Amino acid sequence: MAPRVAIPLPHSANPDYCDRALPQYEHAVAMAGGESIRIPFDLTEARSLIAHCDAVLLPGSNADLDPAKFGAAGSPHTAASDPFRDSLDSLLLGDACLHRKPVLGICYGLQSLNVYLGGSLVQHIPDFLPELTRVKVNHEAGRSVAIAHSVEIFEGSYLGKILCGDNRSRLSSRAQSVSDSGEHGFSHAAAALEKEPSDSGETLLLPVNSSHHQSADRIGEGLRIVARCPDDNIIEAVEGTAPDHFVLAVQWHPERSVGQDAASRTIFRALIDAAKIRHQ
Repeated sequence: MAPRVAIPLPHSANPDYCDRALPQYEHAVAMAGGESIRIPFDLTEARSLIAHCDAVLLPGSNADLDPAKFGAAGSPHTAASDPFRDSLDSLLLGDACLHRKPVLGICYGLQSLNVYLGGSLVQHIPDFLPELTRVKVNHEAGRSVAIAHSVEIFEGSYLGKILCGDNRSRLSSRAQSVSDSGEHGFSHAAAALEKEPSDSGETLLLPVNSSHHQSADRIGEGLRIVARCPDDNIIEAVEGTAPDHFVLAVQWHPERSVGQDAASRTIFRALIDAAKIRHQ
C-alpha cells in the first residue's frame, strides 16, 4: 500500500485556484509513489482523514498569512489571509509534530510552517531589500517563467545531500566560504558543512521557478536555513534540525517542473521515502 500524503485544500475561498493548483501536487506525489489525500476545511472530517495519513504536504496559496500571527502590523502589499487554511495547516502540523510524520512545505507552505514554529515573514520582498538589490531578481515571476533565478543550497544540508545523490549533473557547484551571520542562520549551515568531510565549504546552484512576494525572515524553532537566493540573500529553503523527523520546505514550486526536472522529482521522492519508513 502506498504511503498516504495529507494535502490541505490550498484556499478556502478560491475554488478555481484549488482546481488549478492541487492536481499538480497530486501528480508529483503519485510520480514519487505516494497517494494524495485531500484534506477539507471541516476540522472534524479533517481529523478523521489525517489519522490515516503518513505524511503532510503544505501547498502554495494565493493568500498571505495574517501578520498578527508573528507580531507585525500589516503591510499594504499583504494579501487577505485565509483563516480556514491557517487552521487546517495548524491541525496538520500539530499532528505531524506529535507523531513525527514527514512534512514538505512549498512556497506558502514554507511560510506557514515557519510561522507555526514561531518564526516571522518578510511581508513584501521589494520593501525589505535595498533599492539596488530589489531589481536583481523578480521573485514574483510566475508560472509562465520556467527559471526565474538560482538558489544556493548548502551541500552539507539534507536538501543538498539528496540533490547531490541523484542530480549532480543538474547542479553547478562553486567554492564559497560560508560566513556566520548570526540571526540569519548561516551558522547552522556552516556547522552542517563542517560535519561533511567531502564538502569543503561548497554550495550548490539550482535553477528554480518563483511565484512569491513574501519570504521567511526570523526562522522558527527547530528549523535552519539551507538555501538562499545568491543575488539578494532571500531565504529559499529551510529544514528541520531533529534527526528523527523529516521536515523540509522550499520557497519555489517543484510540483510545476516534476515532468522535466530531476531535482524537483527528488524532493517529492524524499518525502515519500520518509513516509514509507513511517508507514512500515
